[in-house]
Amino acid sequence: MAPLHRPHRSSSRPRGLRAVLLATAAAGALLATSAAPAAASPADDVAAARSAQEAVAAEVAAVTGELAQAEEQLQRMTVEAEAAADAALVARAQLAAAQAAADEAAARLVAARAAVVEAEQEVADVGREAYMSAGDVYGGAAVLLDAESPEDMLQRAATLEVLGDQRSDVLQEFEDVEVEVAEAEAAARVAVTEQDRARQVADDTSAAAEQHLAGAQAQFDELSARRADLDARLHAAQVELLRLQGVADAEAAYAARVAAAARPDTLAVAAGAVAPTTGRVTSCYGSRWGTMHSGVDIAAPIGTPVFAPAGGVVLQAGPASGFGLAVYVQHAGGAITVYGHVNRFFVAAGDVVTTGQQIAEVGNRGQSTGPHLHFEVHQGGLYANRVNPVPWLSALGISLGGAC
Repeated sequence: MAPLHRPHRSSSRPRGLRAVLLATAAAGALLATSAAPAAASPADDVAAARSAQEAVAAEVAAVTGELAQAEEQLQRMTVEAEAAADAALVARAQLAAAQAAADEAAARLVAARAAVVEAEQEVADVGREAYMSAGDVYGGAAVLLDAESPEDMLQRAATLEVLGDQRSDVLQEFEDVEVEVAEAEAAARVAVTEQDRARQVADDTSAAAEQHLAGAQAQFDELSARRADLDARLHAAQVELLRLQGVADAEAAYAARVAAAARPDTLAVAAGAVAPTTGRVTSCYGSRWGTMHSGVDIAAPIGTPVFAPAGGVVLQAGPASGFGLAVYVQHAGGAITVYGHVNRFFVAAGDVVTTGQQIAEVGNRGQSTGPHLHFEVHQGGLYANRVNPVPWLSALGISLGGAC
């Protein structure tokens, strides 16, 4: 009988190995699972969004402070540059007036000399017989001796006396007028020299102020760009925070909040009245930083219509130092209104404009901190007396809403 063989046990090893491998895999999975971070909760998302929003808001606040300082510096330099440019305009106007006075004095002198020549010619024509002789005495005697009667002799004697007096008066008048006009001409020439010197100083001051303003403008523009970038980031952060807080249409909700917080326009007009433009008053008439600001500034986007608050006649329209482009309108009663920094103008010198007619559009030309209308009122002539525009506008039913 054949011997019995025991079963072979080698087949049991793979079972043990598989068990070990399975156990190891399960442990690794368990370890991996325990090492993985827990999923963030909605509350954590809101907290993170709020933190990001607050960080950006802090940056915005810091840059806003810098921007406010830069804007104040820019406004100060703008006022100074406007005042310097205005002084240059006034100096040019005074120089033109002095030059006109000098030219008028010279013309009067020429006219006076011509009048004397004409008067002397008339005297010579009337008394030719007397003055064609050897001398006044003998010529006069010949005229008298040639008389046909005593009455004729008396008439001729009277004529000779009148001619003598007239000639003497004409010559004396000529001498007086010549002295007077010569003195006036000399004074006018001195005034021209002085005004020309003043104009040069004013032009130099204006150029220096404009150069300083350019530097301040560059700094302001750089800060404005930083502020715009931060505003965009803050906008995105606030919208995301609203979204995580469950606000439906977060973008619209944020826009509504911004609109509610926006400062409304301060211009108000009565029925039938027309304001120079629509916008927000940013600067009033009066002394600022020790410099006189001779008008009212109304901020508005470029292209906003500019109207004539009252009818009148256009004195000037075109380039104006400091203002870039400007329009000047004279109204009944003598008031002259000035519209500076305009982008475009739609009238010309000599045009008659009616109340409410568009004459220009808001711009940012010349020495300007941003798009706005600079509005002035002059009384008694251009640059003669620049007054506060508020009472003039109020008389037309236009209010600045307490801004000035």
